[in-house]
Amino acid sequence: MNKKIFVTGIGTEVGKTIASAIVVEALQADYFKPIQAGDLEYSDTDKVQELVSNSKSKFHSNSYALKTPMSPHAAAEIDQVSIEIDKITLPKTNNDLVIEGAGGLLVPLNNNNTILDLIHSDYHVIVVSRHYLGSINHTLMTIQILKEKGFKVSIIFNGAAHKTTESIIKKMTGAPVIGRIDNEPYFDKMVVSEYAELFRDQLKSL
Repeated sequence: MNKKIFVTGIGTEVGKTIASAIVVEALQADYFKPIQAGDLEYSDTDKVQELVSNSKSKFHSNSYALKTPMSPHAAAEIDQVSIEIDKITLPKTNNDLVIEGAGGLLVPLNNNNTILDLIHSDYHVIVVSRHYLGSINHTLMTIQILKEKGFKVSIIFNGAAHKTTESIIKKMTGAPVIGRIDNEPYFDKMVVSEYAELFRDQLKSL
């Protein structure tokens, strides 16, 4: 059965797109970002495609491509569109699929729905956590919400190691850790491929 992996973060700018590229490369999976807000000339889909080396992965179009780099509900209002959950349909593929969210779990899409509503019961969720003051709280809340909803959850840490932070998160959540992405000077296909090799066994066992 093909895997569906949803990549979310504990907030914005924590490394979801780099993590998504690594997971895509490791599994030679397809990639889908349902909602892109801002950076349409160089979108997250463009970035992931640029970082992936294999020829099997396909990169599917956004359901919503919004012009302003804001919360999706606000960006949609500026574009005078309304984000409707039932219009966000998964691309048809016989391959594993990596789905990248926007911001964190409770980012609003409209007056009623959040990113959490895009995650289906058969998805495995990878939470990208990056250390900063308050990140433990954000990570624990994110994982608690997902576990209360019955999702299987794994963690990718991003950034320099912070042992006390990572240790308490692992102890309190019990969520398996796929690995850590270090603060690299740059990310290109070679670097992403190296991480894909490191994470591949863990990812295949999800």
